[in-house]
Amino acid sequence: VLLTGSYRRNLDDKLRLAIPKQLRDALGFPENNSLFIAPGNDRALVIYTAEVLEQIGKSLGKLSPAARETRDFSRLFYAQAQPAEVDRQGRLRIPPELAKLSGLLNEVVVIGVRDRIELWDAAAWDQFLAKTQPSYDDLAESVFRDAMTE
Repeated sequence: VLLTGSYRRNLDDKLRLAIPKQLRDALGFPENNSLFIAPGNDRALVIYTAEVLEQIGKSLGKLSPAARETRDFSRLFYAQAQPAEVDRQGRLRIPPELAKLSGLLNEVVVIGVRDRIELWDAAAWDQFLAKTQPSYDDLAESVFRDAMTE
């Protein structure tokens, strides 16, 4: 699965969000509609397929369960992760507690990030872009250098 692009959408009064068709198609929707929504980084929410969530679990399973960071992260992540049902119109209902956690009120930016979808409050996304976009070249150089040496 390769998920890319950014799309601005509005939440309706029931906290439903229309997942862009390009992303639904890449996920194999409606045949593959086993999705999960969870807290992400930088106050974003993340939508994972069941397969990606399983890979995350396998990676966490390699870490020491006695390590405080592993325990704390696992508790916070799995306690808040929930199945995400997409209706026939391609809408996903965001659980109220996760919407509150991420500050999602009305305008949302939906972005494809390789193997996951991130949901950002539009103002937070705009701030992230303003802060981070000027560093794109430096980030690309660093990330590609690290990726090529592994």
